[in-house]
Amino acid sequence: MPQSNAHSPVIIATRGSALALTQARYVQARFREILPDLPFEIEIFKTKGDQLQSKRPEEIPSKLPKGLFTKELETALLGEKADLAVHSLKDLPTELPEGLKMAAVSPREDAREVLLTKRPIENLTADANVFSLLPDHATIGTGSPRRQAFISRGNESLKTAAIRGNVPTRIRKLAESDELDGIILAAAGLKRLGYELHADKPITGNEAPDSIYATILPITDMIPCVGQGAIGLETRSKDSRIDELCHQFNHAATDVCTETERTFLRAMGGGCQSPIAACATLHEETLHLIAANLSDGIMKVLEETVAPDRGPSLAQKFADQLK
Repeated sequence: MPQSNAHSPVIIATRGSALALTQARYVQARFREILPDLPFEIEIFKTKGDQLQSKRPEEIPSKLPKGLFTKELETALLGEKADLAVHSLKDLPTELPEGLKMAAVSPREDAREVLLTKRPIENLTADANVFSLLPDHATIGTGSPRRQAFISRGNESLKTAAIRGNVPTRIRKLAESDELDGIILAAAGLKRLGYELHADKPITGNEAPDSIYATILPITDMIPCVGQGAIGLETRSKDSRIDELCHQFNHAATDVCTETERTFLRAMGGGCQSPIAACATLHEETLHLIAANLSDGIMKVLEETVAPDRGPSLAQKFADQLK
């Protein structure tokens, strides 16, 4: 159990997937740069979400609980078995257990989505919706209602199929499957795992299969989920020692953008299993927010640019209009 003195090791809680460990090691390395005299140690905890990755689609409940990839890490924090937990921010619910808080975020990686296919996309132009260029009735692997909604919006003939497993497993399933024509993955995860993405030649890195091509989707084709591309650090609410460490780690610009997005998601009352999307970006002295919700079979999209300090109020306004 971690001790509270200023020189005891800081225990970083993480899931055990390749991506989660990559992110935890990034956080550990960044802290070691900032605070070279303080030890930071990683502890792995298995979550219910990890256990579901190996189950068949028919074995998975239709309604999944919130905190699927976070609860066990939060239990470790509350039980003082860890000092901070590293999450993909998109997995961290907006309502946290009593006694915990989100204390910091990393600089954001690419927030966009990537369509992986077995052949290059033909006739790809800047103004064409990528999904409209796919063969009619092609099957795209994803279990995300949000991704499914944007796929259908681009091409109503496309079919989707649930796919589970970590990033390398999903890529391998695409390469080996006779039924899948493509899959959707987050650009951030692919890049953090060392994949080099190419639309006109196969992806490379991390033992990538031959002949898998990557098309990064414009935000207009598929708005990311809230927090995508950022790493969030969760801590106990009243831990002044860890608060000070996280303050030095926090990336202010990403914090502004992701807090705007999380305000929107909180106001919508949704989670990662909801067809809700939002992405905020900073441009010098302005903040641009684009957000969407699928309601009654209709995809509604709003976007606006405001001063950065008006981000949360804009997020609330969008939620009121999109509910």
